[in-house]
Order: sequence, then C-alpha cells, then structure tokens
Amino acid sequence: MDIKFDHLNYLHLLWGVVVLALLVVYGFARKRRALRLFATSNLFGQLMPSVSIGRQRLKAILVLVALALLVIGATGPKWGRDIVEVKRRGIDLMVCLDVSRSMLAEDLKPNRLERAKLEISDMLGVMHGDRVGLVTFAGNAALACPLTINYGAYRLALDDVTTQSASRGGSLIGDAVRKAADSFTDKVKDHKAILVITDGEDQSSFPVDAARQAFREQGIRVFTVGLGDLGHGARIPITVDGQKRYLQFDGQEVWSKMDRQTLEEMAVEGGGACFPTATTDPDFVAYYDVIRDKVESRELEASRKELYHAQFQWFAGAALVLLLIEMLMTDRRRVAEAQAALRKVA
Repeated sequence: MDIKFDHLNYLHLLWGVVVLALLVVYGFARKRRALRLFATSNLFGQLMPSVSIGRQRLKAILVLVALALLVIGATGPKWGRDIVEVKRRGIDLMVCLDVSRSMLAEDLKPNRLERAKLEISDMLGVMHGDRVGLVTFAGNAALACPLTINYGAYRLALDDVTTQSASRGGSLIGDAVRKAADSFTDKVKDHKAILVITDGEDQSSFPVDAARQAFREQGIRVFTVGLGDLGHGARIPITVDGQKRYLQFDGQEVWSKMDRQTLEEMAVEGGGACFPTATTDPDFVAYYDVIRDKVESRELEASRKELYHAQFQWFAGAALVLLLIEMLMTDRRRVAEAQAALRKVA
C-alpha cells in the first residue's frame, strides 16, 4: 500500500512511549519487590484478596498502546488517492526595476534600490498562482527572470540585482517597457500588466509612447511606482578609496529627484495607475491589490494532482476507545474471583 506521512519526524515521540513503558515495568517490579518484603504471597492474598495485579498491568498496557496510536496519528498517515485536475487562474506581471546609480539615493532607507527589492519580495508573499517576471534597466534593459510561478527562484534573481546589473549607465524607462512587453510568452491580449519601479528620470526613451503602445496594441496595462523625493531630491552616494563620497558632475554634487509627471502620463496612457510613493513608506502589497482589481485573470494552465486521503482519525479513534476501556476497567477482582482466591489460600 502506498502510504505517505505529513510529519514523519513525529515518530521520534515513540521513544518517549518506550521510555514510559520501561518505567511502568520498573514500577511493577518495585511494587512486587516491596510486597514480598511486606508479606509472603499467601499472606498477601489474605490481606488484599480483591486486588488484581493482572488487571493493573492490562490497564497500563492499554494506556501505552493508546499513546503509541496517538503518536502514529500525529504523523498524518495518508493512503488511498484520487487524481484531480487543478485549474489555476491568474495574471502575468512583468516588473521593470530601475538599477541606475540614482537608485542608490538614500531618501528611502536603506536606499531606493534595496527598498524596492524588499517591497517586491513582500509582494511575492501575497501572490498565489500569478506568473511574474523581472526586467532590470538603466542605460539598457535586460530580462533578469522570465515569467515564472517559482517565487523562490524569482527571489534569488532579485537578490542578485545591483546597480551593476545593467551594462550601461542612464535610465531608459521606455526601453524597459518595450523589453517587458516583448518578454510575455504569448500574444493573448489582456490579463497582463507591467509594473515600472523607478525614480522617473528618463533620458529620451519615449516612455509614455511605449506605455501607450503596450496598452493599445497588446492589451498590457502599465502601472508605475515612483521612488524618491519630489522636492530637493537626494545625493547619490559612491565609494572612493573605501570612503563614502557623493557623485559629482562638473564639480557639483548631483541631486536626484523623482520625476512624477512622466510616471503619471505613462499610467494614464497605459491604462494602469501611478502609485503615490515619493519618500513615504511604499506598500507594494496594496499596489498589487490594485493591479489585480484592474487586470482580469484568466485560466493559465490545468494540471493533474494526486490527493491522498488523511487516515489519522482511525488511530485517534482507536486510542480514544482504549483510553475509555482503561477508565471503565477496575483493578479489583470480581467477588467470585476474590472468594476463589481466598479458598485457594485457605
């Protein structure tokens, strides 16, 4: 019989039952030794004719067997299976993450890029069945992780993302949107979304046109998250000779601030939404809920799954019956048995 267990490690608890059984055996041996010191067997039969040592042993055995059955039941034994078809519904979401040096600005802690990675990881925790991919971009765009439902592998790809993930500097948001749109695995319209995470400082890659084209021609909704301060912005830290410095251009420190207007226009033309972030605490889980509300899910795939039937109740039920028998059983002999024992002694 094909048997499976949910918690096979619980079988180690049987060692506790074995130890308890040894203690019971030791207890009966001590009791027997003490009785022999107190009186001879004939005299003991006269003093306590109604006590049955055999019944006491049987009661102890019932308890030990019940405990063993409970341990086996706790392991979650399963046998008997059904083959069922599981249909999975969801959307395809491609995340475009800005990895330009401006994302090192520290107006979000620890910095814009690391905070974005943490928030994306939190978002993965509430995704159930949706496929998600990752595009990183700066001066060029690259597919860091294709669409997948393996969120563990996605997190590994996300952990590897740094400002070195792009071979060229800059911030070409439009190229990232076009790369993401081309990275979907089918040409089915709708049921798809692109989430752009950036500080919004684009360098003439026509991001609004890219969002419009993705939505109108491919049915892909474009959502945007802007990271960074809208007012003064923040300096970009760099390391020089092991010491922290700030990026300079023509002898002046470079200040990076978020360009919200571009992101809002992208969201409008892309049929999505622009989430208000700036330097406040972003909530990507809430953003994901908005995306799921605006993007219709579809049946992505169907798979066959084996479902085993839980059988722990048989062991729990048997243990309960044994415990009830032990509670109702007395360690006293019946009157006829006691009288017979007295006559035998006499």
